[in-house]
Amino acid sequence: MAIEVFNRYEKKYRITDACYRKLRERLLEYMEPDAHSRDGEFYTICNIYYDTPQNELISWSLEKPVYKEKLRLRSYGVVTPEDKVFLEIKKKFKKKVNKRRTKLKLAEAYAFVESGEIPKQQPYMNAQVLRELQYFLKRMNMELRPALFLSYDRVAMFGKENKEFRITFDRNITTRRYDLGLHYGIYGDKLLPEDEWIMEVKIEDAMPLWMTKILSEFQIYPASFSKYGTEYTRYMLGLEEREEEAALTDESTYKDGIIEE
Repeated sequence: MAIEVFNRYEKKYRITDACYRKLRERLLEYMEPDAHSRDGEFYTICNIYYDTPQNELISWSLEKPVYKEKLRLRSYGVVTPEDKVFLEIKKKFKKKVNKRRTKLKLAEAYAFVESGEIPKQQPYMNAQVLRELQYFLKRMNMELRPALFLSYDRVAMFGKENKEFRITFDRNITTRRYDLGLHYGIYGDKLLPEDEWIMEVKIEDAMPLWMTKILSEFQIYPASFSKYGTEYTRYMLGLEEREEEAALTDESTYKDGIIEE
């Protein structure tokens, strides 16, 4: 049964492909690949992030407040409207992450976010989480709409002694702000260089001493990084640049005495 409630700290690091390969071998002394990452194989995660037309959720998140939240729809690989996905609300308070999610068919999830009406209860749904999601949608005045598609390839590991201790490695982060559905496929712009990984260490309390020593051994240091936040910052910079170019073009046209209908 898939875990639907998470409470943990998440520490992020940016590492090169060469570092990943050496680090992974070192970690195998203390950790095991999860069922989808045997022999270093990856699995693909696809997400739709929801936001208001004014991008209030991500704008607020980038201010680094004590409390922030986001809504996203997640699938493992490309899915059809009848396949099951996860609709989840992710909250962060004083650096601790709380994630609550429920399974829905993709078509049910689309309809739920758009209408705010909880779908007919099915065995695979978490009724309590659905009510929490409904409350969140209403609190946001039903203004949330698909804002970003974001996918990545992931390799995951968990501790041999503590199964709750997890490390994930993500690469090939792909984003787009069009065709905002999980059923369209994986394509778009790359967020990071090809040889770079985002490593996330997920812990309930303190970092294991052996992990602290390995991070020191490889000279790996924490990095503040948000996939959605990084894409949004880049998107806004590009928008500003396009507006400046348009303004310069208009000014040049006016000076040349050219008016085009």
